[in-house]
Amino acid sequence: MSTTMLGRTILALLYLFIGSVMAAAPAPTSTDVKSMEENLCYSKWAMVSIAGIIALTFAWKLVYHLQAKLRLLLCLGNERQQYWAAPKSDIFPTVKREILWAPMFAKRHNREFKLSRAMNVGTLPTRFQGLFLLAFLAVNIAFCTLSIDWSAKRSVVLKQVRNRTGIMSTINMVPLFVLAGRNNPLIGFLRISFDTYNLIHRWLGRIVVLEALAHGIAFSINKVENGGGLAALGTTLKTSYSLQMGFIALLAFIVILLHSPSIFRHAFYETFLTVHIILVALMLGTLWFHLNLSGEAWVPYLKATIALWAADRAIRLIRIFYRNVSTKMARATVEALAGDAVRVTVTMPRPWKFQPGQHAYLYMPTVGLWTSHPFTVAWSECREVIKFDNKELSLHRQDIFTKEKPTMSFIIRRRTGFTDTLYKKAVSSPDKLFSTIAFAEGPYGTCHSLDSYGTAVLIAGGVGITHQVPYIQRLVEGYRDGTVATRSVTLVWIIQSPEHLEWIRPWMTSILALEKRRDVLKIMLFVTKPKSTKEIRSPSSTVQMFPGKPNIGTLLDMEIENKAGTMAVAVCGSGSLSDDVRAAVRLRSHKANIDFFEEAFSW
Repeated sequence: MSTTMLGRTILALLYLFIGSVMAAAPAPTSTDVKSMEENLCYSKWAMVSIAGIIALTFAWKLVYHLQAKLRLLLCLGNERQQYWAAPKSDIFPTVKREILWAPMFAKRHNREFKLSRAMNVGTLPTRFQGLFLLAFLAVNIAFCTLSIDWSAKRSVVLKQVRNRTGIMSTINMVPLFVLAGRNNPLIGFLRISFDTYNLIHRWLGRIVVLEALAHGIAFSINKVENGGGLAALGTTLKTSYSLQMGFIALLAFIVILLHSPSIFRHAFYETFLTVHIILVALMLGTLWFHLNLSGEAWVPYLKATIALWAADRAIRLIRIFYRNVSTKMARATVEALAGDAVRVTVTMPRPWKFQPGQHAYLYMPTVGLWTSHPFTVAWSECREVIKFDNKELSLHRQDIFTKEKPTMSFIIRRRTGFTDTLYKKAVSSPDKLFSTIAFAEGPYGTCHSLDSYGTAVLIAGGVGITHQVPYIQRLVEGYRDGTVATRSVTLVWIIQSPEHLEWIRPWMTSILALEKRRDVLKIMLFVTKPKSTKEIRSPSSTVQMFPGKPNIGTLLDMEIENKAGTMAVAVCGSGSLSDDVRAAVRLRSHKANIDFFEEAFSW
């Protein structure tokens, strides 16, 4: 007996076994066996496709990382770094300008579409993200339609469409849940931001729901047309527990799709998140019964999905307890600042490692109950706490010891919901300051190393400065110690009022006191809404203040003219600022060897 015949015999026996368990199920035909073979084949190819995407992305990122390491090693001690200053050909700058960095259409990418101040309908993906999503959709359409005999009887076609779409919906749930997790291993493995994964998660979720909907519609049409009309469909739903569970899962899918658009997420985020989790749990539970009772071979994919979701939740819980609970609980000091902002400093009971650009989720039960919100870590340090022997009033060395208490600090701008409640509580407290129990979950996110760039231009708008401050500290300290290739760091910070300088004053004071910082760091402050021209004062030649908004293109031209080596341009701020910087960098991609980094957090 050939291998093919043996495989078909085993599949036929499996189908017969399923039929014996479900008395109502008809005996399998040769078409059914062939269809099952094809479904197994396409399910494997679907997973191979996903693995292929990961492998190609890893290879690209690995080459990029190795190039940066090599550049760092060769540029240490090299002041001008001429070899790395200009692109070696026009190919890669063109690819970056027209595909990797390009917005979907003309200029708009991160600037949100708003129906009103409170109604946000989302943003557009980049051209590369759009092409990827379009290709992924095309692959799913192909897997759902290939090898189906469209010339066969309508009932046979509907049955095959039902099976294939149901399978693809189940398989796609595995990457869908991986991308949704805060502990997504691909973030560190591929060095891709959570924001990008979140975008793919949203669109992949829509594909999963549409495939599940097609699965349910194909079954319903087939049942109505060949089983005795709507009455037969209703009878089947009443008598089949498996179909009842599948119907509930499909309803959960549909409600998830309808309540997930940006306009609802932004207007009622806490409510959205709670409802979303409940619906996901309902969908997983009912889908589990639907597939198990139907005797489907795709249960392992659902098991993997549930395991991934449970593992992410368990790891988060372990992180929270390990980081925040010891002999003493973590506590947060919240201080109200000018410009509708608060500075939150969390004292942690255990040490933790932090990299520039990372964020953490904050829980404050006295303010927001169980809800958590992501904020960029603006500063982290260890404070020495001096302890005395309480029994002896002695200052001998052996009677004194110090203990390091790690802290992390955030600047949080007042918006709606949690941040509004937090700000109001701080303002109404004595001295506009209060302390409370807090839990910090993290740190999360990728760290885009700027150590190998001879020139770094860091642009921030408003509270976006929290992303740039740790990079400034790292690069200035690295320049002092001779561990980075950076020879010039320019900070461009756009604020509405000089009062906003108070947000980061303690940290910038520490940075400005660093040895050799005048040799490498230049700060340009742009005040868009000064109360008086007297407020615009430049403290020194390396810290300058200007009224109005900057001309990003002119600033970049100045930096390109005097740059050393490869140039990094990083931006964190409003969507319109990010789009302006992106457009300016794209226009200059052939003038210099430039890399563009955009920090955003969409939800």
